[in-house]
Amino acid sequence: MRGLLASSIGVTCAVALALPLTSPAVAARPVSPAAVRPAAGAEALGGTQSLPLAPLAAGDRTLAPVAEQGLPRRDVRHFSLVGVIWDDPDTVLHGSVQVRTRAAGTDTWSHWQNLETHNDDAADPGTAERTSGRVHGATAPLWVGDSDGVEVRVRAEADRRTEDTARGSRTATTTGTLPEGLRLELVDPGESAPEPARRESAAGAPRRAIAPRPASYSAPVAEPSAEPSAEPTPEPAPEPAEVLPALDASAANSDLTGLDGPGATEIPALDRQQTELELFALRAGELTGQQRVKPYIGPRPRIVTRHGWGADEGLRVGKFVYTKKVKAAFVHHTASGNGYSCTQAASLIRGIYRYHVKSMGWRDIGYNFLVDKCGNIYEGRAGGVAKPVLGAHTLGFNSNSMGIAVLGSYGSKKPPAAVTKALARLAAWKLGLHGANPKGKTYLKSGGGNLYPKGKKVRLNVISGHRDGFATECPGRQLYRKLGSTRTTAARLQGR
Repeated sequence: MRGLLASSIGVTCAVALALPLTSPAVAARPVSPAAVRPAAGAEALGGTQSLPLAPLAAGDRTLAPVAEQGLPRRDVRHFSLVGVIWDDPDTVLHGSVQVRTRAAGTDTWSHWQNLETHNDDAADPGTAERTSGRVHGATAPLWVGDSDGVEVRVRAEADRRTEDTARGSRTATTTGTLPEGLRLELVDPGESAPEPARRESAAGAPRRAIAPRPASYSAPVAEPSAEPSAEPTPEPAPEPAEVLPALDASAANSDLTGLDGPGATEIPALDRQQTELELFALRAGELTGQQRVKPYIGPRPRIVTRHGWGADEGLRVGKFVYTKKVKAAFVHHTASGNGYSCTQAASLIRGIYRYHVKSMGWRDIGYNFLVDKCGNIYEGRAGGVAKPVLGAHTLGFNSNSMGIAVLGSYGSKKPPAAVTKALARLAAWKLGLHGANPKGKTYLKSGGGNLYPKGKKVRLNVISGHRDGFATECPGRQLYRKLGSTRTTAARLQGR
């Protein structure tokens, strides 16, 4: 059935990354193939430097003394993403975290940059992922580009209260506290996925017949990068047993790509008729009579696969975990800054993936999908883009939902039109697979959080912001303001 479907609707899987959406605000540019695919014989590159923080010497302070830890300026191996973690994931860091970094191979230091201390994306309480014993509290990661020097300071908030004394009221200030086990995480995202997975495929993984490229296909021109070349620290090549997860991650999308082994860097876009045929093939036994007569589903958008953005499948936990269906989509921003180019998006995602797994202790990247500022859509957590994969994105509401994260920070910056278009297209398709109306409401049962107690049934928009399920600023004020128009566009794309 899968091979027949791929052939009948003209799906092509060996296509180079196609041009993304365009908008007047941000010119869409292709993802550079060199950024997401390794050269012949390349090894898996990347790594994490984990440096313990220590109390800083007292200096001039305009405020009352507070707990302060950090790291003086120092030379380090190359990294591009930075964050701070601590021991207890349930402890909140009340205070500020600031870093400054030195561009690799230069003497140029950045200004002090703030890290978002309330990183509220997380697995639900009581789940195996949350209670694994490996999970840490963490700031949001920050993309700083290729760097080889760093300085960090973490300062707790001072606790001020008014006290009544015999001589009148006075303000008392006490020293704030910081979480235990503070560490600086410097992430080198690497340049490629493990080559052994590719060799395994060449050695005998079965491949399906692939339809020829459409006549309208034209290979994109890679955007030249002005960034300095990185010198990542290689990690040991994975053992043969670690090749299997890469095969599984690609096989989870074989219904859409027509391939059983790794190799597809993207899942190409379909038109409406092709998408409806795919819906009938994927969910024939689950569709209602109304859905068979009039399937409300948006055309499938182009999606860059995990193999496409260079995921090291040896990092994550191999087993996939699914929820029952997708009733809602929660929109996030990664709060990692807007200083990346679209050719760097794959590297940024690899960095977030490594930070989520190696630093924060999750089983995989937390989000189900990611969207860059040029409107490119990326597969997130492994398990298949058409399947209801359980994510770790909205504490208390990960079941029966999906998380879509926009790469960047959108508290004060407006998202480009390409972002909102991509969000609408992705939601129209994925929610349509499960019969959900993007303009509608739905009920989700809370798994426990800081807004709703465990077990409470909560009525939410089918397309919600992270802040609708958890007390947080995510997805940023400016992106949150765009969700109304996103719902309308997604419903229109579904034919409603």
